[in-house]
Amino acid sequence: MTTKRGKRTRRYWLFKSEPESYSIEQLERDGSTFWSGVRNYQARNLLRDEIRCDDGVLFYHSNAKPMAVVGIAKVTKEGYPDPTQFDASDNYFDPGSDPADPRWFVVDIAFVGKAEQPVTREAMKERPELTEMMLLQRGSRLSVQPVTRREWQTVLRMARLQENW
Repeated sequence: MTTKRGKRTRRYWLFKSEPESYSIEQLERDGSTFWSGVRNYQARNLLRDEIRCDDGVLFYHSNAKPMAVVGIAKVTKEGYPDPTQFDASDNYFDPGSDPADPRWFVVDIAFVGKAEQPVTREAMKERPELTEMMLLQRGSRLSVQPVTRREWQTVLRMARLQENW
C-alpha cells in the first residue's frame, strides 16, 4: 500500500512466540533479533513478500497463562533466507531446503516497548473494535498475521503503549 506520493504506508503485524522459546524480556535484553523458525507457508509468504522495514509488530506470548500482547517491536530488515534451515544442529533445520532456493524466510525486528498492561486474549475479545482481528478468529493459528491500523491503535491504548519510533 502506498500514498499518493509513492511512499509506502506502514503496516502492522502480530508475531506469536512462546515465552519459554523467546520472550519480550529476551527481545528487550537483545535489542533486536531475526524472527526464525516459522515453518508455515502462509506465514512464510508474509515474511518473504509483505513485511517491510518500519512496520509495527505486536509481540504476543502464546501458549502462556495468560496469552497476551506483551510489547511492540519494529521491523528493521525485510525478508531474507532463514539461516536455521541450513544448520543441521538447529531445531529448525530443514534437510529439504536448498540454499540456492531457500524455503523459509525471516525478518529482523527491534524492541520498541513493553506493555505497561499486558493485553490478554480475553480482554481483546471484549472489545467490539477487535471482533474481526485474525488472532481472535476460531481456528486462527498463524504465528505471523496481519493487524489493521485500527486494531493496532486499540491494542496499544489497552497496553498503555505509545508508538514512539
